[in-house]
Amino acid sequence: MLKYVFKRIILMIISLFLIMTLLFVLIRLLPNQVESVQGGFDKGLKDMREAWGYNKPIMVQYGIFLKNVFTKWDWGFCTTMGTFLQPVDKYLASKLPATIYINVLSLIISLPLGIGFGIIAAVNKNKWQDKFVQFFIIVFISVPSFVYAFLLQYIVGFKLNLCPLVLSGGTNWFSWEMFHSAILPVLALSFCPIAGDMRLIRAELSETLTSDYMLLARTKGLSKAQATIRHAFRNSMVPLVPTFLADFLYIISGSMIIEQIFAVPGIGKTYLLSIEQKDYSVFMACSMFYITIGLLAGILFDLSYGFIDPRIRMGGNKTNEL
Repeated sequence: MLKYVFKRIILMIISLFLIMTLLFVLIRLLPNQVESVQGGFDKGLKDMREAWGYNKPIMVQYGIFLKNVFTKWDWGFCTTMGTFLQPVDKYLASKLPATIYINVLSLIISLPLGIGFGIIAAVNKNKWQDKFVQFFIIVFISVPSFVYAFLLQYIVGFKLNLCPLVLSGGTNWFSWEMFHSAILPVLALSFCPIAGDMRLIRAELSETLTSDYMLLARTKGLSKAQATIRHAFRNSMVPLVPTFLADFLYIISGSMIIEQIFAVPGIGKTYLLSIEQKDYSVFMACSMFYITIGLLAGILFDLSYGFIDPRIRMGGNKTNEL
């Protein structure tokens, strides 16, 4: 297992380096990398350009970039976003709490609801509870999250006036005002993961409940609830691990659009604005942020297979069958 983890980490680092190199080269080939100030460059901007080697060959620039990132954690400076010449890492650090807030709330809501309703549908297969869940699965999966965002804004926020239209509440993330204003973006992000979890939990658990070992468990005296929780649910979780990874990545990527719609001052909104405003240092840092999260999530969810099912051992040697 340790050998497998070490190998995956090495591959992740190589992947990050290759992607970072490709992004850097492509970004440096774009025009207007640093906008002029009042028809020319002021002294501070000239000093920054000189320090980052903008007038030197691209490979020299890349060497300076890598040195600054890995020795100082310096991702460059803002040119069109934030405060002029503000360090990118400090600028993005101020945007990170909002993204973490709505993404964590979405995961907390989507996973329990998806699993819970999926279990209800599987245990009551072909009954009215199952048909009710299937109806919402079709509706939630068929419509993208940004459509729900606009509908929630118009119906719940504007017509019914139950929630604020945009995120508010200042910097107190544990206040009722902040939580109340985050309800709509969190719901918009959660609908599709809830539906996906319900569909797969229902399918896997329905098949597991009809297996031979479940019949044996019932004949040994276990109740239907005990057999479902102790045996059926755990075995059905193994193929569902990639689904939870997909939920996590869906929420992370979907928050880019949701943050824009609900004016959430997070990394996702900043990522899109960096493209529009041609602030390529911010774009580079945001890209590596999302890429790193995706690669780390892949490793963590691969390792979770072994914890869910002890028969699975990643990277182990094949044993001889007796």
